[in-house]
Amino acid sequence: MNCILFDDVSFTNLLPLTFTRPVSEVRVGILKISEKWQKHLSENVSFLAEDYLSLKYPAKIIDKNILINGSILPNELIIKLIRSLKIGQVLKTGNIVVAAHLNADQTSKFNVNEISQFEIIDTPISICKINFPWDIFTNNDTAINEDYELLTKGRKSNPISNTNQVSFPERIFLEEGAIVDFSILNAQHGPIYIGKNAEIMEGCMIRGPLALCEHAVLKMGTKIYGATTIGPYCKVGGEINNSVMFSYSSKAHDGFLGNSVLGEWCNLGADTNNSNLKNNYAQVKVWSYGKERFIDTGLQFCGLIMGDHSKTAIGTMFNTGTVVGVNTNIFGAGFPRNFVPSFSWGGAGGFTTFGLEKAFEVARIVMKRRNLKLSESDEQILKRVFELTEKNRRH
Repeated sequence: MNCILFDDVSFTNLLPLTFTRPVSEVRVGILKISEKWQKHLSENVSFLAEDYLSLKYPAKIIDKNILINGSILPNELIIKLIRSLKIGQVLKTGNIVVAAHLNADQTSKFNVNEISQFEIIDTPISICKINFPWDIFTNNDTAINEDYELLTKGRKSNPISNTNQVSFPERIFLEEGAIVDFSILNAQHGPIYIGKNAEIMEGCMIRGPLALCEHAVLKMGTKIYGATTIGPYCKVGGEINNSVMFSYSSKAHDGFLGNSVLGEWCNLGADTNNSNLKNNYAQVKVWSYGKERFIDTGLQFCGLIMGDHSKTAIGTMFNTGTVVGVNTNIFGAGFPRNFVPSFSWGGAGGFTTFGLEKAFEVARIVMKRRNLKLSESDEQILKRVFELTEKNRRH
């Protein structure tokens, strides 16, 4: 089975998180969506993505291809239905295209909005689909539980140090090299997964579900309230509730992060805080790139959505439902506006444009600290994001 993950309208709805990746590279639970499909199918995957992303995320097309909607989380029924598809058939549920079985020519011309030439198999099935940024944290509890079962079934956890205070140890799993000492781990309300070579420093208080991915670090005294994912190589301190950090991002000091999603290579300065609840308890509205206006999330709790490579200075404050683009640098007293376009530099007092070369210079320095380089494909993607978001900047 040659599996290719494609994007639908969720790509636009999930901006700014998807400016720099296909939808299936979004992390929800322990794993990225693409990694979930790889695990369930025991197959590698490739991507049908936006043209400017294809250099980094190419599609592998052969004679027979299974195309799967990259915004949908796998389950056994969906996989069974996908495996039963014949060449030229498309699986739908309602108005959502779930998957297709196509030959090479059909795959190369595939458009999710133009499928009338295929045989449609319309089946009413229950799916979990990540349509908007807030779907990531609202589905994170269930996703952590499902990924925990997928990753730990039939395996034995490394031992938990007796220096810790532990509740429901059978729902706590430590991978090889994980370090946890002198902390409180309560898995009563959900599992706690500690990835390979991850570390929980002394004095942390953790209520599951929690996914602490490989090489991630919880700094001393960190408080985690559950349904939270700390992606690979992230460093975290302070207080976090129901949030997801993708990878290589840092919130290393005190401050609150709640009902939020941070992309890669973000850094929140000391005492950066976000509001996740309005003073009048009303439902939260956030900026929509697709609608080019603020839309209602239907949620009472919604915090910060931040694209890749964005940074804040010490003491930064974010209003409820703030959306921050790619490569922003936010500083100064007061609350910045609740939509900050990509490549913006400033704060409550106003913004200027964060130029490409300066942004690349910062990214190179940050990535070098982790022994990584800003690749040519990454630069090309960021250049395209700069062009695409020029209309949003009104400096």
